[in-house]
Amino acid sequence: MRPPRGLGHTHRTTAPASGVVQYAHVLLEHAVPVKETASSAKNVGRMSLTLQPQPIALTRRSLLQAGSLGAAGLTLPAAAAPEPIKIGQIGVGHAHASKLSVYRDSPDYEVVGIVEPDPELRKRAESADLYRGLRWMERDQLLATPGLRAVLVETRVRDLLDQAEVCIAAGKHVHIDKPAGESLPQFRRLLHQAEERKLLVQMGYMYRYNPAVVLLRQFLRDGWLGEVFEIHTVMSKVVDPEGRKRLAEYRGGLMFELGCHILDLVIGVLGKPHDVHPVNRHSSTLGDSLLDNMLAVLTYPRAMATVKSSALEVEGGSRRHFVVCGTEGTFHIQPLDNPAAVLSLSQDRGPYRKGTQDLKFPKYTRFVDDAADMARIVRGEKTTDFPYAHDLVVQETLLRACGLPLTA
Repeated sequence: MRPPRGLGHTHRTTAPASGVVQYAHVLLEHAVPVKETASSAKNVGRMSLTLQPQPIALTRRSLLQAGSLGAAGLTLPAAAAPEPIKIGQIGVGHAHASKLSVYRDSPDYEVVGIVEPDPELRKRAESADLYRGLRWMERDQLLATPGLRAVLVETRVRDLLDQAEVCIAAGKHVHIDKPAGESLPQFRRLLHQAEERKLLVQMGYMYRYNPAVVLLRQFLRDGWLGEVFEIHTVMSKVVDPEGRKRLAEYRGGLMFELGCHILDLVIGVLGKPHDVHPVNRHSSTLGDSLLDNMLAVLTYPRAMATVKSSALEVEGGSRRHFVVCGTEGTFHIQPLDNPAAVLSLSQDRGPYRKGTQDLKFPKYTRFVDDAADMARIVRGEKTTDFPYAHDLVVQETLLRACGLPLTA
């Protein structure tokens, strides 16, 4: 059977943002080095660049108008701010449900209400500052709210797809937290339904708009790294016994819980793998069933990628990294949160020099740029950078890396 339109392929690299509006806090295509200093004595000749995004948010029309009016000594009036997008949230049980604060703080959104059918979860949430002042609703009440455009689905993982399907059936754009459940057929059906209705499905993978990752995608689009032949990436931490008990409810272990974030990045660079070889272990002396030490090797005709995730690594956050090696250069991001990068090039590329240099970036706050991008997509200012096909390949590859069936 032929795959649904738009679900039959993915791209080797993540597509650039479309539309003529470019926001520097989302895309660093306009970032410039503002500081160049020699590194430590042991790395003589290695330079350090600090990248600063340019403060632009201009349309082609406004640029042309500014040019002609500026010549006449005239200025343009400020554009009226768009109406906030009405959005609600279903669920508080996901580990990242607190991202709601980003939407409450954003001028792009008006949070109209929140839903949590589990009485115990709701009781705990009602006393939290994050949810103070919000209106608690039933799901049908939220979905019937006049003007509601989008819903954040932040339930426990086992309930994500069921709730998201109801939202899509009601004609709402959705942000679904990660990972996309354990049923590939259900996720495929959900994506097909969203595509038929021209609705956005935005997944909650938290490094998509990391400024180092955004710059890496620009390097790949420009061909500055040559042909990619290797990716190595790790995302680990120490999970306490209580947390391990919760995670053990899912058969996919730490790859399912954490590794999905970096697997999303791998697929963005290399696309769908030819094969996936999982090596999954329970390495702790604790007597739970959690797969806590996991490795997946993704193979391609001319490349390979290793994806590693564990629940045992002390200070694992500082060693989280994403390394892309190409025939013309290597881009090594570490750490992934508040990122820094080491760039090695075979020749000068734009403001970047042949050899090895350190790159520093503005402070990164998770989900702020995801929310901003969602607003532009909902308003029709651009299309998504992560099409349905990409998300489907990520989920299929994740289940294979976890050793889980694709037909359940």
